[in-house]
Amino acid sequence: MDQSSMIFWKMIFGVIGLGFFSYGKKQRAPIPFLVGCALCASPYFVSSLSVLIPTGVMLIVIPYFIRFPRY
Repeated sequence: MDQSSMIFWKMIFGVIGLGFFSYGKKQRAPIPFLVGCALCASPYFVSSLSVLIPTGVMLIVIPYFIRFPRY
């Protein structure tokens, strides 16, 4: 894949991470908050598209399977 698709996927996961981050902060829910932080930070550390997409998808589905009570 070329560099433009890598930039596109990084931007998509960053925007989704921002949404999770703001939702988790507003609702005081720790799992979406931490997932949002991870989604915003993970594109900086992953340099392969074949690793970035599965990592991002796994992070996105975590809040649907792990639910902790809000504090």
